[in-house]
Amino acid sequence: MAQAHPLSQTTLQVKRTFGASRERVFRAWTDAEELSHWFFPSPDYTVVIALLDLRVGGKYQLEMHHKDSGNIHRLEGIYREVKPPQKLVFTWQWESGPEASETLVTVEFHDLGPSTEIVLTHEHLPNLEERDKHSHGWTGCLDQLTKIF
Repeated sequence: MAQAHPLSQTTLQVKRTFGASRERVFRAWTDAEELSHWFFPSPDYTVVIALLDLRVGGKYQLEMHHKDSGNIHRLEGIYREVKPPQKLVFTWQWESGPEASETLVTVEFHDLGPSTEIVLTHEHLPNLEERDKHSHGWTGCLDQLTKIF
């Protein structure tokens, strides 16, 4: 698919197709209970959704808990665009660390009849190392989501 503009070096894009309707896949991203079942990079984590206010200007907050180390990674953001079941745009900011700058995530949900393609674009990452870490994390999350469908 041709891009209207090339992605910057610190932008990542992941595409994945799921065997479920667009409405069902969108709900997995926007319902706190459903999100808690897959929104972590590997089975070594659990996630606690502290807040999910799904509206433009609404906030989300979550914690990823590593089962063995006890490490907790806190993340929050603000919804910039909510268009059920087509698109979500939200800021993304870790609580601490070098990756704590605010970045932007866009998730597009493309209706393919009995299945849905998502195109996830994560922009404004601070450097290539952080882009690659987030690419690994998003791929892991989407692997977990695949298990639901």
